[in-house]
Amino acid sequence: MNKTVNQKAWFLILPVLVLVAFSAVIPLMTVVNYSVQDTFGNNQFFWAGIDWFREMMESERMWDALGRQIAFSAIILAIEIPLGIFVALNMPKRGFWASFCLVLMSLPLLIPWNVVGTIWQIFGRVDIGLLGYTLDAMGIDYNYTQNFYAAWVTVIVMDVWHWTSLVALLAYAGLQSIPDAYYQAAKIDQASRWAVFRFIELPKITGVLMIAILLRFMDSFMIYTEPFVVTGGGPGNSTTFLSIDLVKMALGQFDLGPAAAFSIMYYLVILLISYVFYTVMTNLDKRDGH
Repeated sequence: MNKTVNQKAWFLILPVLVLVAFSAVIPLMTVVNYSVQDTFGNNQFFWAGIDWFREMMESERMWDALGRQIAFSAIILAIEIPLGIFVALNMPKRGFWASFCLVLMSLPLLIPWNVVGTIWQIFGRVDIGLLGYTLDAMGIDYNYTQNFYAAWVTVIVMDVWHWTSLVALLAYAGLQSIPDAYYQAAKIDQASRWAVFRFIELPKITGVLMIAILLRFMDSFMIYTEPFVVTGGGPGNSTTFLSIDLVKMALGQFDLGPAAAFSIMYYLVILLISYVFYTVMTNLDKRDGH
């Protein structure tokens, strides 16, 4: 018996496809077009092939920015993931204080990125900022506009303050989904707190943690607004991450061809690492399914 296939369901996703085409595909094709051509204005383009990609691969400036970006993302993940898990483990499970903590943890996530940068820019100033003034009064030389280490510490602490809540909320949701029977069995066996975390809680929230790591990696690897507002990429180029360097190249120097090639390579790196995370998450799900 032949079944009638109803194709009208495509009309439901047609608006999404149109939106994606205008917001993602068409701009991406424009970037690809600029990456293989050169222009001298007046909308005149000249074929350049892969020259811009070769120039970027040989650019010491790009590799330095990539090194700073990888270091920043690695430090962020190394701090925020364990800290988020620790906060989630110590949050109340139910009742008024559980709701209060959830609201409190959500507040940093509601603040726009440019506002976060402005807050920490003022907070760290020696003349009017609470943090800068306090450290200066304690005799600590803290100036994020002139000192390399102070700039890095400020940017890292700012990101940890802003985004650890996301990891904590995801880990908390994963912990809440663990049935009480596991804890009861562990109590009967007189398992230690570390054993409960190691053999019950951590395996059960592994999938959630992989999502948290993926989200935090993608966001930290594309960070722009917060460090740009606070340090402007300085002092020198110490906090000039990939996104800041790309904007300087495209808008500051108006090197559209190299900037387009740079952005495509930037995109491919994020896509590759995200695919690795996705593959790991899929394999974990299959293992848990068995």
